[in-house]
Amino acid sequence: MNWILLAVIMILVIWIIASYNTLISQKNQTLNGWKQIDVQLKRRYDLIPNLVESVKGEMKFEQETLTKVIEARNQAISVQGQGVAQIAAQENALSGALRQLFALVENYPQLKANESVTKLMEELTSTENRIGFARQFYNDIATKYNITLQSFPTNTIAGTFGFKNAELFEITNPQEREAPKVSLDLN
Repeated sequence: MNWILLAVIMILVIWIIASYNTLISQKNQTLNGWKQIDVQLKRRYDLIPNLVESVKGEMKFEQETLTKVIEARNQAISVQGQGVAQIAAQENALSGALRQLFALVENYPQLKANESVTKLMEELTSTENRIGFARQFYNDIATKYNITLQSFPTNTIAGTFGFKNAELFEITNPQEREAPKVSLDLN
């Protein structure tokens, strides 16, 4: 009888250790996913001033747009280290300002022909894509972590040791959820 009780206790201890280690592993993967977003955001923050400086002289009449881009960049930098929701809101505002800048550059043929502007725009576009992939990766691993936290019986271990759900990177602007309107009408 003592051997059976000892075996049950050992199995329980092994299960608790394995559950705890799984939670720690998934929590660290989630943190790593978030840091991957940080790396791409830093790259974006470094590229934006170079692009703005490159186009500033040519876009004399578009200073408002350039100012919005820099202000959005500075706001996004200011919320670093805060929660996912605050960072997502500022990053979405910055993405919108960058889209405006890209659209304006398309209207300036001399800028499109400028090799340094073209290179910076390509780098920034590539970075925007990387940010999108990093967000998707983060949300995937954060969801996996949250599922583990909320699943029985692991949720008992998670509650005991104070594990918290990971926030997901979400769209905060309702207009971004709407499908774009495309017209192929040639009239």
